Amino acid sequence: MKFPDLQGLSGEFAEEARRYYCGTTGVEFEHLPEPERRRWIAERMESPEFEVNQGKILERLIRADLFEQVLQSRYPRQQAFFTRRQYLADSAARFRSRRGGRPWRCRLPDGHEPPRPPERDDAYCVQDAARSGGRFRRRRSPQRAGRGRREVPRWRHRRVYNLCRQKINIHLVSNPSHLEAVDPVAMGRARAKLTRHGAKGAHLDRSKAMVNKVWTIVMHGDAAFAGQGIWAETLNLADLAAYTVGGSIHIVVNNLIGFTTRPTQEHSSRYASSIARRQSVPIFHVNAEDPDAVVRIGRLAAEYRAEFNSDVVIDLIGYRRHGHSEVDDPTITQPRLYERIKSHPPLWKIYAEHTGIAAEPLADSIKKEYEEEQRLAGKLTKIPHLRKLPDYWTPFNFGKYDPKYEVDTGLSPETLAKITDGLVRAPAGFHVHAKIVKLLEQRAEMGHGKRAIDYGFAELLAYGSLVLEGNPVRLTGQDTQRGTFNQRHAVLVDTQTEQEYLPLAHLAPDQSFCEVHNSSLSEAGCVGYEYGFSRDYPEALVLWEAQFGDFVNGAQVIIDQFLSASEDKWGLPSGLVLLLPHGYEGQGPEHSSARIERFMQLAAEGNMNICQPSTAAQYFHLLRRQARRPWRKPLIVFTPKSMLRHPDASSPLADFSRPRFLTLVPDTEVTDAHSILIASGKVGHELRAERRRRKDTNTAIFFLDQLYPLPKTEIAAAIDAHPNAREIVWVQEEPANMGALFYVLPRLERIAQAKNLRLRSVKRSASASPATGSAKAHELEQKTLLTLAFATTTNS
Repeated sequence: MKFPDLQGLSGEFAEEARRYYCGTTGVEFEHLPEPERRRWIAERMESPEFEVNQGKILERLIRADLFEQVLQSRYPRQQAFFTRRQYLADSAARFRSRRGGRPWRCRLPDGHEPPRPPERDDAYCVQDAARSGGRFRRRRSPQRAGRGRREVPRWRHRRVYNLCRQKINIHLVSNPSHLEAVDPVAMGRARAKLTRHGAKGAHLDRSKAMVNKVWTIVMHGDAAFAGQGIWAETLNLADLAAYTVGGSIHIVVNNLIGFTTRPTQEHSSRYASSIARRQSVPIFHVNAEDPDAVVRIGRLAAEYRAEFNSDVVIDLIGYRRHGHSEVDDPTITQPRLYERIKSHPPLWKIYAEHTGIAAEPLADSIKKEYEEEQRLAGKLTKIPHLRKLPDYWTPFNFGKYDPKYEVDTGLSPETLAKITDGLVRAPAGFHVHAKIVKLLEQRAEMGHGKRAIDYGFAELLAYGSLVLEGNPVRLTGQDTQRGTFNQRHAVLVDTQTEQEYLPLAHLAPDQSFCEVHNSSLSEAGCVGYEYGFSRDYPEALVLWEAQFGDFVNGAQVIIDQFLSASEDKWGLPSGLVLLLPHGYEGQGPEHSSARIERFMQLAAEGNMNICQPSTAAQYFHLLRRQARRPWRKPLIVFTPKSMLRHPDASSPLADFSRPRFLTLVPDTEVTDAHSILIASGKVGHELRAERRRRKDTNTAIFFLDQLYPLPKTEIAAAIDAHPNAREIVWVQEEPANMGALFYVLPRLERIAQAKNLRLRSVKRSASASPATGSAKAHELEQKTLLTLAFATTTNS
């Protein structure tokens, strides 16, 4: 369907078309490749306009404006952000939506939402923020850690409304000031809620009726929509099977300015919303000063999303009356614009004049209502409960660690054999690649105790055991189905039809679901998505894997603002697992380091677990511990590369029946050491190999498999087993300014002083980049490390 250019045309047809497309609304949809979608939009745009409740619209406009005046007069130094979304919630309810996720940096409160009781929690919320100097306090139960640090008061609690005689839950996603970072988080949370509704054992319902139960509404600023790369990553996820949520509604609050930056400095396209044209996404433009048109477009967008389960964008074009925040003076940078805005009447007055509705009595009534609410809020002595976690979080704990949370993770040989049989089984008539047939035969031997188990199969055994015990598993990442290093092969591919088969999803009729997906080539978007999923599926083991651990720094904003800090800032826990291949093997500065030091720097107040399992069995126990114990913290796992199939890191079947994960793996080969080397990861195996080469019997080598929280008690106990020890040596592959050195060494020093032992460290020299690009230089450096580690032992 192609529409003619209306410029210069006249006549009845042209006038009618201009009325539909050239007034206060417009739509970009000719780029959509689907003719039925273009036809649907044209028919709706050209149909008679429906009636709107102008009295209700006027009331909400007045409430929004007056509430903002209250904020500015009572709390002149407090920043706040404001949005309007009510009619989308109304429309979502018509399509039997149960939940709507709505992230954005929102002003307090959503002025167009249904009124709350007289003792409004928003009034007390702002009162409390002002009293605490901008910090946002929240009620904490004794078991919850964190102090609730927040720089701007923002809504994040759940509300339940009855709209159009339908009950709908509204969830507002907590997010930082890093613009658009919350976009993938909102989608991940929506996907988790959809999965929760649609999961029937191992089967996941993705029907239209199911996806219309959960809606994602995302608010954007015009400058951020055009400028932030994470939004482009998130948009790309919209129609991918591993990530789709049945379409999101994106509202660009287009003030035609970004803080102090004009549109011509913000984006190269005509509209800030033009980035959405890369996909089959319609873009509706609407003048924000025509509330009737805004309501109409909001309903139209909701209907489109419900019909086609596709993303849709609303470009809400308006202006910013007060500047970026209440403490900003926009007349300095846009003096002419704000001179005009100053004399421009507020929208509710324009709308009242347009509709002929007497607004002054209503405004006076609402103002008195707000003043009374403020008076009552000022008398409250107890902070209102601003939000509660959903019921599915009830079985889980977070905050301070308690040893009672520990669970046994070992399995009997019989159970492991049963899981193995399911993992190596393919459907009848399925054509498995000859190389994979051989691999499955080897794995069958592993699971029945005839061959040592490597990392790849240990991981699948862990996942298989969990889904059989009732813990769902979702694993995504770059080349994750096969594995970057050809180690996993979780998904089998028919060599004739390329049909995929996931054995983990077919172990038993009553098992939990298991998903293993290759992700798009994205870090920030995908990590944010999986963080969001983990927030609303705490009983699932949710994992994201980097192709190489080096690439995780592409998601640094998500790691800093959500993964490491969300519990402390917002009281919102997560059990997301990051699998980050790490190890110095001569592959250069881009493929060697997952930046252990950055995660160690973020570690505080028990906010996460950071581990580097030394063997396949340790990896198995670690994954099972993460899912089985009722304590939810993010888990950072530095996984091996060259050691994935190495005999030294493979484990006998008996180790999988061991009760638990060992935070510190002591040395069983040397019983009376003079020197104790402590290392983590691959270098520990190299140290043991060097010890065998030297025929050294005076050096014990411990593997520190849990870097944070540091197992100080276990370290001290292992040292006590060597009463003749003289020194402790921390050995790492990473340069002196990287790795865990800065964190571990001061803590080892206290242990060494208490036991009257010397302490030294062996590491590469401080470096601007993680590793050398020369394989020969790497080999020389590695040999030097090993020599220095044993230097004192040789001389003693």
